[in-house]
Amino acid sequence: MSVAQVKAGDAIFGGPELVLIAGPCVIESYDSCIRHATRLADIARRAKLPFVFKSSFDKANRTSHNSFRGPGLVEGLEILAAVKREAGVAVLTDIHEPSQAAAAAKVVDVIQIPALLSRQTDLIDAAAKTGCVVNIKKGQFLAPWDMKAVVAKAESAGTRRIILTERGFSFGYNNLVSDMRSLVIMRGFGYPVVFDATHSAQLPGAGEGGISSGGQREFVAPLARAAVATGVDGIFMEVHENPDRALSDGPNSYRLDDLPALLETLKQIHHLSQKSD
Repeated sequence: MSVAQVKAGDAIFGGPELVLIAGPCVIESYDSCIRHATRLADIARRAKLPFVFKSSFDKANRTSHNSFRGPGLVEGLEILAAVKREAGVAVLTDIHEPSQAAAAAKVVDVIQIPALLSRQTDLIDAAAKTGCVVNIKKGQFLAPWDMKAVVAKAESAGTRRIILTERGFSFGYNNLVSDMRSLVIMRGFGYPVVFDATHSAQLPGAGEGGISSGGQREFVAPLARAAVATGVDGIFMEVHENPDRALSDGPNSYRLDDLPALLETLKQIHHLSQKSD
C-alpha cells in the first residue's frame, strides 16, 4: 500500500527505510537532552536508520500537578535548537495550545499533537498552518477510522505533511491494548503511520497511589516487532539512559543501552515486511 512521502530533516516517512523517532519523554536538563540526542544519533547512524529526536518542553497532561513538567516553552525550545546544532538531527516536540505552534515551528521539524488532544480543531489547525510536519497521535478513545476526520482537519488547513501515530486504545481501567489492524486502517488514508511502542505499554494512572502512570516495559520490544511486521513507516520510542530514574514515563521507557539490538531486529523485520507487500 503506497502512502505519501513526508520529509522531516533527512528522514523520509513513507520511504524505503523505517524511521526512528526516539528520545526522553521530557527535557530534564540541557546536558541530559544533548547527551541523549548525541547517543541516539550515533546509534541510529550505526543502524543506518533515519532518525528524529523527540522530547517535550512541557508535559501539560501529567497525572499529578506535583509531577515534573519540563522547562517550559522558551527554555525548552532553546535546548531543542541546541540539539539540532550539536547532534545534527531533526527534532520533534508536542504542543498543547494553538499559541505555541508558531514558536515551535521556528525550531522543530515535526510538531506533535498529543493523543488526548487529537480532536482539538484549533490546535490541529494552528500546527498545520505552520508548514511543519504534523504528527497526530490517535486518541486512546478513538477508533482508527475516526482519525479520517482528524486528517481532514489538517488537510483543510492546507497541509499534506501529515503523519499518524498509534499508541494503544483504552481497554478497561488503567490499561491499553494495541490493535494492529489500526495500523493498516490508518495507513489506508494515504499518509505514513508510526507505532508508538512505549506509550502502548503504558498503564495510565496505575502508578503508586494513582498519582502517576505505570508501565510494562517488558512488552515494548514485542509490540514494536509486531507493528513493524504488520507494516509501519516509523517506530516511536521514549528511551532513557536510566528509565528507573526518568522524570516522566520511566516505567514504559526503553533502556538506551538495549536499543541497538532491538533496532537490528526491527530492520530485518521491516525488510521482510516490504518484500511481502
